[in-house]
Amino acid sequence: MSRITHKELLSITTKQAGLVVRDDGGLFGRVRVKADNTLTIPFYYRYRHGDKLHDISCGSWPHDSLAQIREARDAARARAATGADPATVKKVQKIEVQEALEAKLAQVEAQREAGLTVRDMFDVWLLDGVQRRNDNAELKRQFNADVLPKIGGVAVRTLTEHDLRHVLRAIVTRGANRSAVSLRNNLKQMLNWAQKRQPWRRLLVEGNPMDLIEIGRIVSPDFDPRGVRERVLSPAEIHELHTVFDRARKEYEQAANRRTAVQPIEITTECAIWIMLSTMCRVGELTMARWEHVSFERKEWFIPKENVKDRISSLTISLSDFTLRHFRRLYDCSGDTDWCFPNYMGTLHISPRAITKQISDRQTMFKHGRDGGPRAKMTHRRQDDRLVLQSGKHGAWTAHDLRRTGATLMQSLGVTLDVIDRCQNHVLAGSKVRRHYLHYDYALEKQNAWKVLGKHLEDILKTEAEATTQYK
Repeated sequence: MSRITHKELLSITTKQAGLVVRDDGGLFGRVRVKADNTLTIPFYYRYRHGDKLHDISCGSWPHDSLAQIREARDAARARAATGADPATVKKVQKIEVQEALEAKLAQVEAQREAGLTVRDMFDVWLLDGVQRRNDNAELKRQFNADVLPKIGGVAVRTLTEHDLRHVLRAIVTRGANRSAVSLRNNLKQMLNWAQKRQPWRRLLVEGNPMDLIEIGRIVSPDFDPRGVRERVLSPAEIHELHTVFDRARKEYEQAANRRTAVQPIEITTECAIWIMLSTMCRVGELTMARWEHVSFERKEWFIPKENVKDRISSLTISLSDFTLRHFRRLYDCSGDTDWCFPNYMGTLHISPRAITKQISDRQTMFKHGRDGGPRAKMTHRRQDDRLVLQSGKHGAWTAHDLRRTGATLMQSLGVTLDVIDRCQNHVLAGSKVRRHYLHYDYALEKQNAWKVLGKHLEDILKTEAEATTQYK
C-alpha cells in the first residue's frame, strides 16, 4: 500500500466526511468535520493480539503531523511484535504519568502547606471561623497591633509556646494585663478552631501550643487573670467628676484665648457618662441609640435587641428626671440627625471606642507604651489626667465601670437583686420552664429602681458633704 502524503491530506475537503484514508503498515484514518466546520482526521493502527483485531489511536491530523502519527504507529507495532498489547501498555503508561503528576502536585501542595504562616491562619479564621460584631474590627485591630508584626510570618508547623508567650509578655510589659488575657483567649479560640480542620491539623502535629500557656504566670502578680474587675466610683468620686466637668467648661469660657485654651470634654461624651451611670446601659447600646427610640413624652428609651450584647433581648428603660435632663442636653447637640451620637457626617453612629478613648485619654498616668515606659504622644488625641479621680488612689475608671457603679448604688438603695439584673438586661438564672412560662416584665419595679437611682445621683451632685460620707 502506498504512503499517503501531506499534500493529499490537504486536498481533502469537509464534503468528504467519513472518507477512510490509509497508509502503509496498518495505519488508517477517517475524515471528520468538527462543530466549527473544520476538518480533522484521527488515525489508528490496527493490529492483532491473540485472536482479535484491535485499533489503537496514533494521533489526529492536522493537530499531529504525519511524522508524529507514523512514529506512534511504529512504537505500537514494535510493542505488538513482542507479544504485548499496545493498548494495555499505553493505558499503563498513562496511569503512570497521572500518578507521577499527582505525586508532584502532592509534593507541591505539601510544600505550600509547610509554608503556611500564622497570618495565613488568621486570614482563613476571619473568613470561615469567627464572626463578631462590627465585622471583627476589634479582633483585626488586636492581631494587627500585637500578633502579626511579631509572629505573623512564623510557619504554623514551627509555632511554639515560646513564640506565643513572647507576644503576651510584650503586652504585659506595657501594663496591659487585661489586653493580654483577651488576646490569650482569642489566640486559643483561633488555634482550637484550626486544630479541628485541615490543613492546619496536619501542621499542628505536636498539638495546640496555646494549651501550654499559663496566663497566670505571664500577667502581673497583682492582676486577676479571671478578668473580674471591681472598680466602683464612690459618691465622692461621682461628685468630683461633676466638679471636673463644670470647672473645665467655666475655665474654657473665661479663657482669654480659646484657641490655645484646653477644651473641655465634648458635651455629648459628658451626657453619655451620666446616662450610662443612671441607666446602667452598655456603652455600645448607647452609642447605637437612635432618636426614634427615645420618647421625652413617655420618658422612655427603647434599646432594640440587635443593639444588645449577644442579642439577648430588647429593653425599655424608664428615664428618671436625671437621665431625661441629659438626654435633652444631648438632643440639643444631635437632635437634627437620626442618631443620638452621630459621626462627623451624621450618617451613622460613632464607634463605642470613641467614648472609651476620650475617658481613657484623660487618665494617662495609668497608660504605658509598648516598651513599658510612658505612652508616646499620639496625634489628634487628648493626653492629660483631667478625669483622674481622688488623685488616682483607686485606679483608672472606664465606661463599663459606670454600669457597675449604677448597679452598686441601686443595691445600696435597697433595690432587689433580681430587679437590678433586669435593669441591666442580664440573662436570669433558672430553669427553661420558668423562662418559658413566667413573662411578667417587672416594668413598675424597674421604673422605680431607675427613678430612685436618678434621685440619688441628684443628691450626690448637690452637696459634697453627702458624697464623702459613703463608700470612702
